[in-house]
Amino acid sequence: MTLHLPAVADPSLPTRWCLFDGQQVWLDAGTFPAQRPAHSSNPHFIGHNGQFNLFSAELIGAAPPQWQAHTLRQALQGLPADTVPLLARAAQLRRFEHSHRFCGACAQPLQAHRHDHGRGCPSCGELYYPRLSPAMMVAVTRGREILLARGPHFSPGLYSALAGFVEPGETLEACVERETAEEVGIRIRQLQYVGSQSWPFPHSLMLAFTAEYAAGEITPQPGEIEAADWFDIDNLPPTPAGHSIAHWLIKHTVEQLRHREH
Repeated sequence: MTLHLPAVADPSLPTRWCLFDGQQVWLDAGTFPAQRPAHSSNPHFIGHNGQFNLFSAELIGAAPPQWQAHTLRQALQGLPADTVPLLARAAQLRRFEHSHRFCGACAQPLQAHRHDHGRGCPSCGELYYPRLSPAMMVAVTRGREILLARGPHFSPGLYSALAGFVEPGETLEACVERETAEEVGIRIRQLQYVGSQSWPFPHSLMLAFTAEYAAGEITPQPGEIEAADWFDIDNLPPTPAGHSIAHWLIKHTVEQLRHREH
């Protein structure tokens, strides 16, 4: 595990800073800066990964000339894998703080909790905590083929596993079956959970599964799926790279299919 969440920083570890600037994150030589600029505000302890404590803050004014500005997605893709959970947590806590300043029930200012990251309303007693939106992702296999699809917003030629958000009252298993039927018109069997990832766009908890094809013909859902097809594991199209769970899930599925052949 690379994400540790103690109440206070570990005094035996060095400190790094996640400096936000609007929609950007500032890095120094591809990693979090070791020093917090004097012109920054709103520091928060995020956690540690066994190598350093991470604090977040808002940059005010110009960044040091040697730093580089990255979008959140660029930073997540470029940082070492064991620092990605820290950045995802920092981004989600920041969004919660910005979007929960007033009570949604009575519009009174919220007060931060001292013991956790929640917020409470002193007027009506309503409680708020950082939001998590569970979303499934599934790699469906048929023999040595994987079902991959692309949405209208994907980069040209890029394909990925199927994905969708869990509805209120729905189990994860039911969500996978529903989304697969809705997006490509097929039924599945042998559903297996294989992993998860926090993904701060804006506050997703991605839950990855594999499944086997059961029945049906591929019928892309209008407006959601631009194209979908079965791809042999030796002839895959471009797929997500970096530290995304989509990359890991497709790689994991290919390895499992190759293992079955031996």
